[in-house]
Amino acid sequence: MSGDTELTTPGLPTLEEMQHWTWVVGRAQQMMLEHAATMAQQTMAQQTPMDMSAFTSPQALQARLPAWMGSMPQAMLDAQADMWRDGMTLWQGFIGAMTPPAMLAQNEGGPPKTPGSVPELRTDRRFAARQWHDNPVYALIQQSYLMVSEQMLRVADRVDGLEPRQKEKMRFALKGLLDASSPANFAMTNPLVLEKMVESKGENLLKGLEHMLGDMRKGQLTHTDPDAFELGRNIAMTPGKVVYETPLFQLIQYAPTTDDVLEIPLVIFPPWINRFYILDLNPQKSFVRWATEQGITVFMVSWKSADESMAEIIWDDYVKAQIEAIDVVRDLLSVPHVHTIGYCVAGTTLAATLALLAKRGEAERVKSVTFFTAQVDFEKAGDLTLFVDDEQLKLVDQLGAKGFLDGRYMAATFNLLRGRDLIWNYVINNYLLGEDYPPFDLLHWNGDTTNLPAKWHKSYLKDLYRDNRLAQPGSMVVDGTPIDLRLIETPAYVQAGKEDHIAPLESVWRLTDHLSGPTRFVLAGSGHIAGVVNPPSMQKYQYWTNEDEVNGLEHFIAGATETKGSWWPDWAAWLKVHAPKTIAAKGARVPGKGKLKAIEDAPGRYVKQR
Repeated sequence: MSGDTELTTPGLPTLEEMQHWTWVVGRAQQMMLEHAATMAQQTMAQQTPMDMSAFTSPQALQARLPAWMGSMPQAMLDAQADMWRDGMTLWQGFIGAMTPPAMLAQNEGGPPKTPGSVPELRTDRRFAARQWHDNPVYALIQQSYLMVSEQMLRVADRVDGLEPRQKEKMRFALKGLLDASSPANFAMTNPLVLEKMVESKGENLLKGLEHMLGDMRKGQLTHTDPDAFELGRNIAMTPGKVVYETPLFQLIQYAPTTDDVLEIPLVIFPPWINRFYILDLNPQKSFVRWATEQGITVFMVSWKSADESMAEIIWDDYVKAQIEAIDVVRDLLSVPHVHTIGYCVAGTTLAATLALLAKRGEAERVKSVTFFTAQVDFEKAGDLTLFVDDEQLKLVDQLGAKGFLDGRYMAATFNLLRGRDLIWNYVINNYLLGEDYPPFDLLHWNGDTTNLPAKWHKSYLKDLYRDNRLAQPGSMVVDGTPIDLRLIETPAYVQAGKEDHIAPLESVWRLTDHLSGPTRFVLAGSGHIAGVVNPPSMQKYQYWTNEDEVNGLEHFIAGATETKGSWWPDWAAWLKVHAPKTIAAKGARVPGKGKLKAIEDAPGRYVKQR
């Protein structure tokens, strides 16, 4: 940072500049009035989009902060001492940096000295741009913010007298408030925004306002260009046919790409809180396409987005749907069993399905099971557990009055878990800088929300996240049968993400404690999505395995072997070991050529319904 602090007086604006800025202000007012008129018309027509205030229930956590803060007198005293010390160090550094050389010489005697530089006390990628460091004012703003944030979080960690869960809630709420109050989130304290305002003559603010009003109308934050992708055209493109359909799901069979295929087919159960095509984004990233290239006959379940007709749908219905899909494929291909994959909540449900089949003596229907970032023991389920309390359950009742929960609620919840990356980053780029939306398939999928049956969702939060009943043998009853995960002897491949914030590594690992069959645990680099969708061709990330008998997660990690790249080939090799026989890819192996005729082309209409 330069020590030159010479100030210059800006010249008076020209008449043309004044006219332009008057137009900017007037256009902004017009846009606000048009938005208000549109919202009023929607209200009169009873078509008001979902109230975004419904998504801010974590503010209930923030409302508790004053009471929590009142219970930490000693922690506050310690924090004040730390704040004073760090503040003085920071201030002295900036005073030295902003003092002109001549003044330094006058005060200290001798020749002029080079001013000091701002101490690099803290770094944060939100302030990585040079504009945050070149100007001492903005350097002081961001360093002061980081110092205060650090001290406030330290206070939360020092609090005594609170239960661990209360302390976690307090820290989560505090971190959310601190992220929201970042100087990067406000135009007047963000040098990049001010620079853009001058450069574009305010056009960025008008464009940002247009983005913000559009998001308010649809009740959802936009992350990517909404017109860049079309299902079946440049996303979800793998050739296949819908061959079976119920009111709850469609079953897609994908076309073979090899002359011979494994005799035992694969049925994939994606989570119904998202669209299935996360596993079929584009030809380069598609797990589905890659699996067919490995000689696997692939079936995909495409869940229907909930509406009023699904008001009575509960967890039992999803378990029975999984069994139905398994039996339909077995019958279609005349095979005794199938391989299965369950992703996230569908993996949790698949564990219950296998436990139910085992209890009924029908475990042979499934040859192997693969779990993508799935949990069955929710004691260590991470920050999502902070959203499960009486207030949240009441909120679900309110939002699900019509029998289903608007998918934007879950989208907002997941965004809050990574607010810095999935909320405030886009507030800056979309609203303040007025940047164009990028065409990004993963973000398109992330914003393609799915409605949930309200009764199912409330029960899921209560029984699994709050009460952890699935981990208790006999506590959960599915289709009239008490289930026990310990009865599952099906060979299992358990994949977890090293940086998963939705299904934390420690929580996914516990799945191995409840299964009785042979289990292979694989730890993938990255998180809940990128850790799964990592094709070998991209040569990204890595994964860890441990071939020894291990006693717990720490033991696994300590002796794990790292392999660069994708874990997909490891999974395919594991699958083929359990059922290596191959047959010709003809007859019923071709979608629509067996006893089930094609209903429509993949990806089907269910995935397109909103």
